[in-house]
Amino acid sequence: MFTIKETFEKTPNMMREVYCDTLMAMAKDNEDIVVLDSDLISSSGMKPFFKAYPDRAIQCGVAEANMIGIASGLSAMGKVPFAHSFGCFASRRVVDQIMISAAYAQQNVRILGTDPGVTAAYNGGTHMPFEDMGVLRSIPEITLIEFTDPVMVENIVRQLAGLRGVYYLRMARKNVIGIYGEGSTFDIGKANMLADGKDVSIIASGIMVAEALKAADLLKADGVSARVVDMFTWKPVDAEMVEHCAKTTGAIVTAENHNIIGGLGSAVAEAAVQKCPVPVEMVGVKDRFGQVGTEDFLRAEYNLTAAAIVEAAKKAISRK
Repeated sequence: MFTIKETFEKTPNMMREVYCDTLMAMAKDNEDIVVLDSDLISSSGMKPFFKAYPDRAIQCGVAEANMIGIASGLSAMGKVPFAHSFGCFASRRVVDQIMISAAYAQQNVRILGTDPGVTAAYNGGTHMPFEDMGVLRSIPEITLIEFTDPVMVENIVRQLAGLRGVYYLRMARKNVIGIYGEGSTFDIGKANMLADGKDVSIIASGIMVAEALKAADLLKADGVSARVVDMFTWKPVDAEMVEHCAKTTGAIVTAENHNIIGGLGSAVAEAAVQKCPVPVEMVGVKDRFGQVGTEDFLRAEYNLTAAAIVEAAKKAISRK
C-alpha cells in the first residue's frame, strides 16, 4: 500500500544513504547479508557498512566481472550478496557473468547499478548508461527494478532479503524528487497508478515519474486528462496495467531516462501490442550516446522533460 506526497520536491535523504542504512539495519538480524563493491565505496555511500561489518564487506577493486563471480559463489554458499558498481559497469561490462554465473546457475544475487542515464552528469558518455536495462532485459528470469525515491529503496531492499533470484536495481544516488509517503510499500512486478485520467496514460520510471506528474498538470490546463503510472519494475513488466491503460485511455506515452530501444518503451509497447494495440509514443533517449554536462543540461539535451511528455501525449491522442 502506498501514499503520495502532497508536494513533490527534492528529498533531503540521498538514495545511497537510505540504501546503506537499510542494509546495515538488515545485517543486524541476518548474518547472511554480504556487500560487495568495485572500488566505489564512497560513491555508493557504503563506507558505514564496511566499517560496521568488515567481515561481510568485500572490496573487489576495479574488477566488476570478478565481483559478480564472487557474489554468485557466495550465493551458492547460502549468502545473500548485494553487489554495486556504476550502472555502466554493473551491466554491459559484466553481462556474461550475470547471464552464466548468476542467472543460468540460478543463484541469488542483487546487483545495484547507480548513476543511470543523465544522472551520471559530469562522468560523461562512457559512464552514462542509457542501455543498462535493455542489455539485461533479455536474460531469462532476471528482475529489473528502477527505484523512484528513497522510500521505495528502503521497502524494496528489505523485501529482497527474503526473495530468491537475480535482481538488477537501477538507482540515482542523490538529488531525486520524493514521490511516496513514509511507510509506503510496493509490490515488485506491479505498477503504481499515481493519478487517474481518461485521455492518455503516461507510464514512467525513475526520475521521469516526477516529470510525468508535472506533465499531467500541464495537460490538465489544456483540457487533457492524463493518467500517470509508475512502472518501477521493468521486468516482469506489469502487462495487466498496460492492458488496462490501453483499453481505458486508448493512448500511451512512456517516459524513461534510458534508450527507448530495448527499454521501458519497448517493454510497454510489447505488452500493449499483445493485448490491446494502441498508439504508443516514447519519451527517452533516441539512440544516442551520453556526454558531459549538468543533469539539467542533459535532461534538456535528450528531451527528458515534462514539456516533451506533453508533446508526446498530444501526438498519441491525435493518433487514436
